[in-house]
Amino acid sequence: MSMAEKIRIVLVKTGNISEAELARRLHTSSQNLNKKMKRDNFTEADLNEIADALNCTFEAGFRLNDTGEYV
Repeated sequence: MSMAEKIRIVLVKTGNISEAELARRLHTSSQNLNKKMKRDNFTEADLNEIADALNCTFEAGFRLNDTGEYV
């Protein structure tokens, strides 16, 4: 599942927020957000900002299969 798809799911689960409303909360244009969504091109900083705007937490990392350690 792409990150854009995950963002769309969170938009629905957090009150059916539109992409335009998310763009407003991020202080960016709808066009800019739409381009990022189409390209699925987000930095970790972008994803943290989106999480803050949607009152949720973004988590990214790796879990080592042999030890279960999360990095």
